[in-house]
Amino acid sequence: MKSLLIVEDNAQDEKLMLRALGKVHLANRIDVVRDGQQALDYLFAEGEYAGRKGEEQPAIVLLDIGLPRLSGIEVLAKIRSNPSTRNIPVAMLTSSDEDCDRIRSYELGANSFVRKPIDFTQFAETVANMGVYWLVTNEPPKD
Repeated sequence: MKSLLIVEDNAQDEKLMLRALGKVHLANRIDVVRDGQQALDYLFAEGEYAGRKGEEQPAIVLLDIGLPRLSGIEVLAKIRSNPSTRNIPVAMLTSSDEDCDRIRSYELGANSFVRKPIDFTQFAETVANMGVYWLVTNEPPKD
């Protein structure tokens, strides 16, 4: 079964995303990590996530740009530079209004760039729609 990885350091945003995904009744596993290094450890099955070796990669990574330790942009660059992770869809999430973040994200191969709306209801709807699209509707390439 397809899974989803949320990379988010803001506990309130994390809770809202999990609630929004729960409301659309996705049965998929949702994993959460809270900084850029944890995201890479998860995806490359290293460090505290070494036990993931051989597990399927997530169907989508919802990746916040403003993260501790390594930024979302740095994480995206490492995802795209490795053959084992380069095809994982990545949706960048940010509260920033910086065009340079959007441009850099797409230059590095982001599949989507979403500005976190200030309005919680709108943000919840956006996350729920992304979850349904990437986990139910989208057809990934065959390995």
